[in-house]
Amino acid sequence: MKTPLLLKLLATVCLTLAAVSAKAQDTPALSAGQSLYLPVYSHLYHGEVNTKTGKPSETLVSTHVSIRNTDPKLAIRINSARYYNTDGRLLREYLSAPKTIPPFGTHELFVPRSDSSGGSGANFVIDWTAERPANPPIVEALHADIREARTLIFVTTGQPIQASR
Repeated sequence: MKTPLLLKLLATVCLTLAAVSAKAQDTPALSAGQSLYLPVYSHLYHGEVNTKTGKPSETLVSTHVSIRNTDPKLAIRINSARYYNTDGRLLREYLSAPKTIPPFGTHELFVPRSDSSGGSGANFVIDWTAERPANPPIVEALHADIREARTLIFVTTGQPIQASR
């Protein structure tokens, strides 16, 4: 008789802990700045490996990067948006000067489909700061190849990394 009660209590505790853990993950910690790593793709490999070239087929994609300030009261500042290729070599800085994004504002970057210099392992490192702790931005990259016969679209999301200072 005591065992079912104990199991119910244990199940309730587990569900409560899971709910608290899920809630903690839903609400990011405030931050006064971060470095964010955003995986992007210049092209995708697909199909079978060509016996003559030793490589599979490639499809070039464009990349639309969206940096969204999620804070309702504070502006954030994007200090840099560095674009790296598959080998980790810096290709270019996308900002000529820091860019302030107002509350709920968005700043966008674009890598055209014709720019395949990044390769399949390209990435951005985006550094941002705020005057005081703010909601971290949401940083996503929408990759697309839209043609008459087919459409290819997918999204990647930025992740905080340790600053390389």
